Amino acid sequence: MSYSENPYSTWGMIAADADTNQRASFIRLTYLHLAGAVLAFVGIEALLLSLPGVGEAVTQVLGIPYGWMMVLGAFMVVSYVANMWANSSTSLAMQYLGLGVYVVAEAIIFVPLLYIASTFAPEGSNVILMAGMLTLVVFTGLTAVVVMTGADFSFLRTALMLGGIVAMGVIVCGLLFGFNLGLIFTAAMLVLASGYILYDTSNVMHHYRIGQHVAASLALFASVALMFWYMVQLVMSLTSRD
Repeated sequence: MSYSENPYSTWGMIAADADTNQRASFIRLTYLHLAGAVLAFVGIEALLLSLPGVGEAVTQVLGIPYGWMMVLGAFMVVSYVANMWANSSTSLAMQYLGLGVYVVAEAIIFVPLLYIASTFAPEGSNVILMAGMLTLVVFTGLTAVVVMTGADFSFLRTALMLGGIVAMGVIVCGLLFGFNLGLIFTAAMLVLASGYILYDTSNVMHHYRIGQHVAASLALFASVALMFWYMVQLVMSLTSRD
């Protein structure tokens, strides 16, 4: 979910203007880093969920007044810093640190949701696996749309920014006043996440510069994580109605 205009003069040329080999290498590196980030997320998440007392920790955090709001606030600050580091044009180590910090932060913030999904889901329903498969299918389909059409979805930037602000406002109101956001909000967020994926994939094809593969993979990972978050909620909601 990167809204960067890529203002770093020290980067290489825009990938879309580079020669075929450079462009192919940039795209390959971006998606290899995305795959690595996803695998790291899965491993860290599995470790966190296996820790003794994780259930009690989740209950305590969710039981603190405005506890989840504070967690979200901390996550937003960490995300901002991680994105800034990943977009460093002078230090490759800083770029990887930014990506690593972001992956860890995502894994931590997912713990309550995935703990609930794995503990309280109806017997025989693998909510997490199903949500992961659906996320992969949708992500692959949206990526194929960008690649096959060659369309530039950067025009979505303003709409995505406004949508993100509205969504955050609704989430904060839900936390403050204690109302359930419901299935309609989940569906709307999945549409928003799809827009992010189209936008970020389009940026990879048209706007990122050679050498920005770490930042590009972080943006894609953030969009995939957002979709997975609400896909888990969608599957939980649907399976609980059976």
